[in-house]
Amino acid sequence: MKRPFPRTLRAQLTAGLVTLLALACLAVGITTALALRGFLMGRLDEQLSASGGRFAASLEHEAQADSDNRPDTRGQAESTLGARLLNGIVTQAAVVDDANDRPLQLTPGDRNALATVPVDGSGHSIRLSALGAYRVAAVHGDDQDTLITGLPLHPVEETVHRLEAVEAVLFGAALVVTGIAGALWVRVSLRPLQRVTARAAEVAGLPLASGEIAMPGPLPDTDPGTEVGQVGTALNHMLRHVEDALTRRQASEERLRHFAADASHELRTPVANIRGHAELALRQRGPVPGEVRHALERINGESQRMTRLVDDLLLLARLDAGRPLEHQPVDLTLLILNATDDARAAGPDHRWFLELPEEPVTVTGDAHRLQQAIGNLLANARTHTPPGTEVTVTATTGTTGVCVSVSDNGPGIPGELQPEVFGRFVRADQARSRSTGSTGLGLAIVHAVITAHGGSATVTSRPGRTTFRLTLPG
Repeated sequence: MKRPFPRTLRAQLTAGLVTLLALACLAVGITTALALRGFLMGRLDEQLSASGGRFAASLEHEAQADSDNRPDTRGQAESTLGARLLNGIVTQAAVVDDANDRPLQLTPGDRNALATVPVDGSGHSIRLSALGAYRVAAVHGDDQDTLITGLPLHPVEETVHRLEAVEAVLFGAALVVTGIAGALWVRVSLRPLQRVTARAAEVAGLPLASGEIAMPGPLPDTDPGTEVGQVGTALNHMLRHVEDALTRRQASEERLRHFAADASHELRTPVANIRGHAELALRQRGPVPGEVRHALERINGESQRMTRLVDDLLLLARLDAGRPLEHQPVDLTLLILNATDDARAAGPDHRWFLELPEEPVTVTGDAHRLQQAIGNLLANARTHTPPGTEVTVTATTGTTGVCVSVSDNGPGIPGELQPEVFGRFVRADQARSRSTGSTGLGLAIVHAVITAHGGSATVTSRPGRTTFRLTLPG
């Protein structure tokens, strides 16, 4: 549902300006119309007071034949109303028409309206069916009668309506001009804020999570005397702090990568020597105490495990450093078949299934590293699921590239572990048990290898269904 009010600051400021001006124009229009109406009504009341009821008094002699006794219409304005009431009943009523009196035909409602006019000499507004709206004043006559004189309200109403029409046109034009000029002015005034928004959007689009980031420069013309300038100044300070934090993080990561690479490289030789000496001792002929043989076998096993760990660390360090991989055509179908055969030999208690297209699936990349990534996924499924688990390897091709998925119907991955399952040294066993021989680097290598190929690695898991999906460019 759309909001009925403007959402942008520019629209809100423009709408607020036009609304305030419209309210001001409305107040001015109402005030001037009321003031003009009051002024014109006062003039009418003055004219009624000046007439003194002469025209109404002359109506008493209207029935006499003597021409000298005709109603006195001298000095009376056209459409002036005169009426005489005796004992609350209208006896005569006429209106001045072309300097002569014209008898007025009154309805019962008109007679009642005239009879209810207060006899106080003040002006009162009434409406007659034959004449329309009138301003009338009633005074006592000399013959115990009531004399009513009235003037039409039409000129007053017409003047007021004309003023209202003129004000409506002028105020409407002022609102339109003010709206356009205000919108342009607000737009110009908010240009610094637009630059702040554009710079913030530019920073938000940067991949700040990893890698070396080139932060944009500071905003120019940040006047601390304005609100927008203060926002720009604050943004510049924040960008400097973010850039400093990213630089420190990048330097720390570089030192850690160099340390991991150097340590892995330096450890390979002594580990190989330990393993060699253990194997040499086990090959010696002659009786060897059981405890010594067991110790040598443990030394040999742990040295092999340390060798794998060192190799994995060295591989991750090289991938993090951006070492180039091979870019050769790779038969992904053949890699999947070989990796599945190896997994079937290592885990005969599991049930292994393949769902591959009839045509070979090929990609461009490093065959050895891709083989290692797929093998790690299968080893992960074999290691962390019970015997009898079904593991299915699927390969599909589409418009977005090639997808390889490894699914199993095992117990699944704990929900709290799924967001970091591709991290380094992440294990479901928080006690870091060595019973499975896992180093916690297998899935990290999968993610690093696939990312280095320009692809992505994802996982979805629930009890009874876990799927690792690798997506590679076609």
